Amino acid sequence: MKFGVVVFPGSNCDHDIIYVLKKIFRKDIVVLWHKEQDLGNCDLVFLPGGFSYGDYLRAGSIARFSPIMKEVVKFADRGGYVMGICNGFQILCEAHLLPGALLQNDNYRFICRNSYIMPQTTNSFATSLLQKDKPLKIPIAHGEGRYYVSGDVLEELNDDDRVLFRYCDRFGNITRGANPNGSVENIAGICNKRRNVIGMMPHPERAADKELLNTDGKAIFESIFDGLKVNF
Repeated sequence: MKFGVVVFPGSNCDHDIIYVLKKIFRKDIVVLWHKEQDLGNCDLVFLPGGFSYGDYLRAGSIARFSPIMKEVVKFADRGGYVMGICNGFQILCEAHLLPGALLQNDNYRFICRNSYIMPQTTNSFATSLLQKDKPLKIPIAHGEGRYYVSGDVLEELNDDDRVLFRYCDRFGNITRGANPNGSVENIAGICNKRRNVIGMMPHPERAADKELLNTDGKAIFESIFDGLKVNF
């Protein structure tokens, strides 16, 4: 099983994902520069966090036109697995691989701290092993992390069981006070209709090494490996 990590100008979490996949889980990694037009026969492609192209227009809006994104879109359309984290989630929305948009945080500030998220379903390749009653402590680091989608699409996401994570407090309560950025219905992660494309704002790769005194993110990576194994 091979994992690709796309690197855009301004990416700053690419090495975090590479480290976790390669050093913690001993997986085969391919680093994909944004100008490439070949995904290297990867089974799953990660779009990492950071500030692609400096986020000068709107987070993810320029990266969406990188040459490699044409291949990512084709790959996803064929059923290939894609996961975007933070800026990667923004890019997936800009590329219309996921519905909705990531808007400026409701406090108009960059937020960098630990947050808690509650898994909402086990019906995705990134949540297959998670417990729906066990909150995970996962860091966030974003200025445009407020997920927004129109009411009819929001209803569809809920009806189709496509909301993967919601922000909660450390006890698992999904409340307005536990929402760090104003995301609609506390949404922190979603998937597409085919369930092969996932986007989430929190950073599981920053919570997967015991040296960081937090390994809650490992459960998400373990779910990914299990979810892909079932489908190969």
